[in-house]
Amino acid sequence: MNQYPWWKNALIGLVIVLGLIYALPNVYGDNPAVEISGSHGATAGARTLVRVKDWLARAHLPYLRATRTDKGIQVRFARAGVQLRARDLIAQKLGSHDHTALALAPAAPRWLRALGARPMYLGLDLRGGVHFLLKVDMHAALHKALVEDTRTLRRALRHAHIRYREARLGKTGALTLRFRNKTQTRLAKRLIAQRFQDLRVLSTGANRLRATMTRAAILAKRRYALSQNLTALRRRVNELGVAAPVIQQEGDSRIVVELPGVEDIARAKEILGRTATLEIHMVDDKDNLARALAGDVPPGTRLYYNRHDQPILLYRRVLYSGDDITNASTGVDSQDGQPVVNITLNGRGAAINARVTRHNVGKRMAVVYVEIRSHLKRTSNGVPVRGPDGRRIRITQKIEHVITAPVIREALGGSFQITGIGSIRQARNLALLLRAGALAAPVSIIAERTVGPSLGAANIARGFYATLIGFVAIALFMAIYYRAFGLMAATALAINVVLLVAVLSVLQATLTLPGIAGIALTVGMAIDANVLIFERIREELRNKNTPQASIATGFDKALGTIVDSNMTTLIAGLALFWLGSGSVRGFAVTLCLGILTSLFSAILVTRAFVNAYYGRRRRLARLAI
Repeated sequence: MNQYPWWKNALIGLVIVLGLIYALPNVYGDNPAVEISGSHGATAGARTLVRVKDWLARAHLPYLRATRTDKGIQVRFARAGVQLRARDLIAQKLGSHDHTALALAPAAPRWLRALGARPMYLGLDLRGGVHFLLKVDMHAALHKALVEDTRTLRRALRHAHIRYREARLGKTGALTLRFRNKTQTRLAKRLIAQRFQDLRVLSTGANRLRATMTRAAILAKRRYALSQNLTALRRRVNELGVAAPVIQQEGDSRIVVELPGVEDIARAKEILGRTATLEIHMVDDKDNLARALAGDVPPGTRLYYNRHDQPILLYRRVLYSGDDITNASTGVDSQDGQPVVNITLNGRGAAINARVTRHNVGKRMAVVYVEIRSHLKRTSNGVPVRGPDGRRIRITQKIEHVITAPVIREALGGSFQITGIGSIRQARNLALLLRAGALAAPVSIIAERTVGPSLGAANIARGFYATLIGFVAIALFMAIYYRAFGLMAATALAINVVLLVAVLSVLQATLTLPGIAGIALTVGMAIDANVLIFERIREELRNKNTPQASIATGFDKALGTIVDSNMTTLIAGLALFWLGSGSVRGFAVTLCLGILTSLFSAILVTRAFVNAYYGRRRRLARLAI
């Protein structure tokens, strides 16, 4: 009556064994590691491995092991402090030839890794690191789009031979157009309607048009700016070499960035918030500099300054920009030993570079660094200033300076070097920003939270002991109140925790403090199903049913109530996952998975234990319940 067929017992046993295997890597944890990959995606070779071992030995930096992998070279360390020092040493020695990144390498035995068993990632509140809340300057994004539309419209009017007196973008975000006569005005209005669907045109008087961006276009530009910033930030974080970062949208203009294990917080802030790119201009060498310094700037030129505050006159026309850069790496100049950035251009940039340098040999070409910074306007006491509408006033500042202006000695192609950068750190940051791409709109850090490694370790310890104490208390209560059946339920509860950890590990979920709270809650909730079953068995025994019949009826009749009660909790967990974000979602994932593993352990595993202990006894007089 109370016996599972052999295949069901085998299936339950197989699930338990697999759960133990895939939960086991979490016992071993991770080793701090440095990964080295070759430049341009190549794999670092055996000679590099020998050199890295020699450098670490000379610097007295102990490591666990250094091996070659599919991605390049991986060096494991026992402590994070040694890992950081080793990364700086290796990056300094290798220069631009190879790329180094921080990583976490599973410390599990090789046979577990061969089975694909990996530990869960630890979140910011458990490993330590930094949490940033970034706000995207949507006003700047829309202004940038309007400036581009204005340039395109002027070009289209010229190509259509429509003469205009004025095409000016106002401070309110409206484009004002003024024409010579009604015919030109009518033709321009028709052209805008046909080719510029993002603009809404209004007639504002004789031979005047006023164009503003449509509501649909504004929403599309905002979504595009947010999407492009998310992509650029992910690339920058990947360049920083952060393991298991969290970069996600929050609302319609904010981005959450969590960088577990990051200790160089100043560099992380510097890299994340900068909107940097390059512009290439030709230098005006016609002795017009003195005239420009006197206030008479020649048409088509603009006065710039280099990092030493020395003036230089450049033509306004941008030959090509950072959008045409496909790769950037750091190096050292073989002649003077100064840091350089090696630039590789795409097809368009290479063609422009070749044409311009071929026709301007002997002239100078300048590389201009452009950075947009956005910050809140504050009073002398540091309080943010608010406008008439109650919103905080944000100041956007554009910083431009000439990095270098060398003489063109020969025709160039798709690659060149930028010199005169100052320090190797500045060269690395510039190369990183150029590789990752510019942000579509400026961002500012409006909230920052830092968690130290010691606090993360304390959170892990507290969460572990809270779950352990809860489990022991529940196991003692069940053993005292339900005797042998309580011990079986406690064993099934332990298996439930193992299965939950195994599922989270297989899914490569990021475990956070709310996730540990979800596991602790699962331990408390999972026993409810056993309580319902055992009370039903007791009720059947009080009704003078036989022990075997009471066991069968207790498990069968309580099943519907157990499923119904867990389904309501599952619905609430799914709602949390759907509507929540960040740590709320982590809690919801743990809760939902815990409900599923609880149903398996409380119903199938517990009954398998009861069947194994009581099922073969035909003359059973009483139950230890």
